[in-house]
Amino acid sequence: MNPSRGIALKLGSVAFFISLQSMVKAVTVHVPVGEAVFFRSLFALPVILGWLAYEGRLHSALRTTNPWGHISRGTIGVLAMTLSFTALGYLPLPEVTAIFYAAPIITVVLAAIFLGEQVRMVRIGAVLAGLVGVLVILWPRLEGFGGSGEDDALRAFGAVLALVAACCMAVAKILVRKLVGIDPPSTVVIYASMTAICLSLLSLPFGWVWPTGWEFALLLGAGLFGGVGQLMLTTAYTHADASTIAPFDYSSMIFALALGYVFFGELPTLQMLAGAGIVVCAGLVIIWRESQLGRDRSKSRAVGPPGS
Repeated sequence: MNPSRGIALKLGSVAFFISLQSMVKAVTVHVPVGEAVFFRSLFALPVILGWLAYEGRLHSALRTTNPWGHISRGTIGVLAMTLSFTALGYLPLPEVTAIFYAAPIITVVLAAIFLGEQVRMVRIGAVLAGLVGVLVILWPRLEGFGGSGEDDALRAFGAVLALVAACCMAVAKILVRKLVGIDPPSTVVIYASMTAICLSLLSLPFGWVWPTGWEFALLLGAGLFGGVGQLMLTTAYTHADASTIAPFDYSSMIFALALGYVFFGELPTLQMLAGAGIVVCAGLVIIWRESQLGRDRSKSRAVGPPGS
């Protein structure tokens, strides 16, 4: 274990993923979202397969006894990616990033409902606070539905798409929790990419375009950054505990603010930053509580059941 290396890899993966979103935001002005999903997934796959082949894990990663489970997870992942890419076309990058912070909050709720996880007062309070933070972020945009301007309505629509994307991310995480009990994470990643490639092709009849050289470079970069970011993220968890590196997910706001300002001239509102701050604090409480519960479970397993 090397926590410093794990944190560095986590920060690197966050930077790569935010850069990916910036590339997609730039290219989907002309390129349809379904086409962007296809190329992002297609160009990421060789990176992942090449790395697994280098480590001698390719054959085992491709083997699974639960293909339909992987297809279900991949389908939800494609939906989340499609919605998030679409939302990026309507909203500033930092705002979309802030709305995505709702995903871990929603995951706690879904885990209680579908996995039977016990959620006590600390996490219940954090979930409620997180939802208030999300509402603070969304409220100015949702008012656009009642406005007279078309731009306001489109931004409101984008905010709703981003929130639904966050819900899909939470569902995908619940499905991953079930899958990793059967297959390794590398198998989940490979089948998610292959499912995304196949499903995104269904959008081909709805108006794909021939990308310019610059657009193709951005699509290629998005795919490569996605593949490398995924490898960095997976490797990070081999060097440090999840509770150590999970809080660094929220560094994405720093990267989003920087890239949004430099490349798109986007400046966040104080209300958006305040809402994001509330959600981040709630997320950190949830991470802290889950790490605490994990240590308690480890101690229980070490002691053994009563009378053992």
